[in-house]
This record gives sequence, structure tokens and C-alpha cells, in this order.
Amino acid sequence: MRLDGSDAMAVARAAERLAAGELVAFPTETVYGLGARADEAAAVAKIFLAKGRPANHPLIVHVAEPSLLAPFAAEVPALAQRLIDAFWPGPLTLILPRMPGVAEAAAGGQGSIGLRCPSHPVARALLAAAHARGVPGVAAPSANRFGRISPTRAAHVVDEFGDAFGDTMAVLDGGDAELGIESSIVDCSRGHPVLLRPGVLTRARIEAAAGERLLAPDAQAPRAPGTLAAHYAPNAKLRLMTAAALHTALQVLGDRPPKLAVYSRSPAPAAARGVRHRRMPALPEQAAHELFAVLREFDAEGVELIWVESPPPQPDWDGVRDRLMRAAAA
Repeated sequence: MRLDGSDAMAVARAAERLAAGELVAFPTETVYGLGARADEAAAVAKIFLAKGRPANHPLIVHVAEPSLLAPFAAEVPALAQRLIDAFWPGPLTLILPRMPGVAEAAAGGQGSIGLRCPSHPVARALLAAAHARGVPGVAAPSANRFGRISPTRAAHVVDEFGDAFGDTMAVLDGGDAELGIESSIVDCSRGHPVLLRPGVLTRARIEAAAGERLLAPDAQAPRAPGTLAAHYAPNAKLRLMTAAALHTALQVLGDRPPKLAVYSRSPAPAAARGVRHRRMPALPEQAAHELFAVLREFDAEGVELIWVESPPPQPDWDGVRDRLMRAAAA
């Protein structure tokens, strides 16, 4: 069931499905999420089943307004409030101490919980309509099979789950996701901010708002979405390469290259005839916006290998680099 996110009646219908414990895929500014009401374990279990996701791998709970954390967060430290004031609604997930007895399934059994207030107007309309129907928050990982490429269009979600639509889930179509990669995740549950996953928000911006340096994860860090070594993977085998290594490899392919696609900031050499080439944008925000869609296009074309030029080392490329490194590890 594909619903028009610009239609208030369709949004209301999707909210009613959430209130009834059913699944709804919906757009956010980052990627499309697969949502269920976070306060009911049976509803959350449908997410894990649909995705093939381990039940101890936590989900992010989305709320309609920054002020609606009370049902889920046992505490909102001053550090977290500074980040909320700076970036919500927006592409930042905060890990906070979880209210005992609430949303344990969505939190993967942990004593902490990931919370976010998205800025996409369709997401906000859906969350507000669901809240009016008694849904305090919506647990929603990316709307794809576990470990695969995240969806940035409603069509990606439909392709991913196929026949499940109409029977067990619906998708609310809100157009292309603006940012294209998942939110940054900052753990605020242990006194000092820890960056668990980079996104489009740079480390410098988050540190400026937090008023202190972001620490690296340690062994005691909470489990968080999208932080497994292998994730975001296309069907084709993806390999990250320096520009020099990529060009050398293309030169020696010979007359019968494999089913190969190349995604690089530099042009493919003439010797790479027959190889599918896509130019990576020079700006990190543009690369983030199209990254997952490009990988899905390559898969749809039936390539077997994807060679990607490693992004620049600058901090504003951290989110794109993180997704590509995890995709290459799959």
C-alpha cells in the first residue's frame, strides 16, 4: 500500500495503522524509516521480523516534537538539551537513559534509548497524527532488509520488501530524502558526549553546540543502529580504492572486463570502456544525498563489482566515508 504523503487523509490513514500496531514506512530528511509504535513490544517485533534484524540491535524512536521525550527518557542531561536546542528537529539521534519499563523492545533490552525528532514535514505530520491517536513515539530503523542499502525513495522501500506491501506494511511517499544518509548518533547517557555514528552534521558543529569535545566509543558504549562493521551493503561486492589504485586497476582490465561499476570523483580512463562509470559529486553533502540511490542503481543494472574512489580525508566527508567503509566490509 503506497500512500501520498502530501494528502492529509493518507497521513491520517498511516497514523491509524501505527495506532493499530501495524508497520508504516515513512520519509525522513535522512532516509526512509520502517515504523511501528514504540510503546508496544508486539508492534516493534514486526519491525525485527520484516527486516531480519536481531532483536538485541536497538532502534531509534522518533517523536513529533522536542518536548515529547518524557515517556521514553528517564533523564535529559544539560548536554543533551544543548544538542536538542541546536539541532532538533533534524538529523541527530541522542542516546539517553531509558525510562524503566518503557520501550524495552525498541531499545534492544538496553537501559538507554535512541531518540530523534525528524525535520521532514511528512514525518512530522505523521508523528503528530499518531501522537493524537495515543502513539507516544515511533520506533523506526531504515526501511530495508538488515545490513543492506538504506532507502531514500518510496520506490526503494517497495522494491526492498515487494509482496509484503498491502499485507503487513504501507509506505507513505514523501519524495526523495534530502540528506541521503542516516542521522549522527551521540551518546549522552554517560556524562560526556560520545560520537557513535557520524552523519551530515560535522564533528565541529556538534562539539560547538555541546560545549565539549566528542569522545570515541569504548567497550562500555551502548549498542547503536548502523554501527556494525559490515552494513549498508549492495548486492555487488564493493571495494574502496585510492584514485591511483583505481586508475591502475582499470588500465589492466583487458578487453573483457567483469560486470563492473565505478563511482569516482575523477573521470574514468579511456581503457575502462564497457565499465559503468558514475561521477561522485565534489561536495560531501551532494555525495551523501545520492550515495545509496547510486548503489541501488548499480545493483539494478546487475553489476558484480563496484569500485569506489575513497572520499577525501576531511571531516565533512566522515558520514559518507563511514557508510562506504561498512559497505565494503560486508
